[in-house]
Amino acid sequence: MITDPIADYLTRIRNAIRSNHRVVEIPASNVKKGITKILFDKGYILNYKFEDDKMPPTIKIALKYHPVTKLPAINDLQRVSSPGLRRYANSKELPRVLNGLGIAVVSTSKGMMTDKEARKQNVGGEIICYVS
Repeated sequence: MITDPIADYLTRIRNAIRSNHRVVEIPASNVKKGITKILFDKGYILNYKFEDDKMPPTIKIALKYHPVTKLPAINDLQRVSSPGLRRYANSKELPRVLNGLGIAVVSTSKGMMTDKEARKQNVGGEIICYVS
């Protein structure tokens, strides 16, 4: 049993990047699907596929690397809010990751979004993780 599924999700991606894997398979949930869509939209992963027909449902993520230097697109993944200590921020207090070069994934009442989108829509929420 996993006590923090989002931390497990981030750790699986982190471990796959350190091992230079091309694809990582992760158990699916709606929150993980939201984070995956944000990572794809912002260019941190190459592609993804939700396999809902399998039991348990999974997410296959194709990791992105630079074609020449072979460096990963994701340098750092940090879990911010945990089950034991939830971190919330309103739209004015949302953090900037690497002075705007990275993203903070925020769970809001309007769904999962980045810190920039949340500021634009003037909504706050739970800060899930930082990606840079």
